Amino acid sequence: MGSGQSGFTLIESMVAMAILATGLLALAAMQSISLTRNVDSTELTRATNLAADMIERVQNNRQKVGQYAIDTSSATPCPQNPVAEPMAKGDCDQWVQLLANPQASGLTNVRGVITVPPVPVGALNVLLNQYPVTVTISWTGATGESKVARPKQITLTTVIAPE
Repeated sequence: MGSGQSGFTLIESMVAMAILATGLLALAAMQSISLTRNVDSTELTRATNLAADMIERVQNNRQKVGQYAIDTSSATPCPQNPVAEPMAKGDCDQWVQLLANPQASGLTNVRGVITVPPVPVGALNVLLNQYPVTVTISWTGATGESKVARPKQITLTTVIAPE
């Protein structure tokens, strides 16, 4: 063979294959991380939508804001009087059923808590007629790369002023 011929040697081919394999492994790892982050963001969006839904319900019935203190983990999550407060009772019952249905909420072991703290008499909030409302959604997150389900939580807070 003459010195004018050129081509790949076995060692050059092996180096090229090692570089290609390393790149493919990195791509596979990035795909796994991307999928996990996508599931996390989907869960966070669903929980945020559930919390925002309840805040909108409270704002829609702002004259009865004090009736919306709810803890879905309690035996009676909707303590409102259904005769005196049918709208608050209905909002609560619908929200509790939405949280309890994994197909509807898209979350596992979901728990919702709505806090409407009592405002002490004489406080500035009473004069302004404003009530802080906090909605907290807790759930068990899907397993990720660690293969361990993790507890997650989101909290939305707003101030509602009855008209």
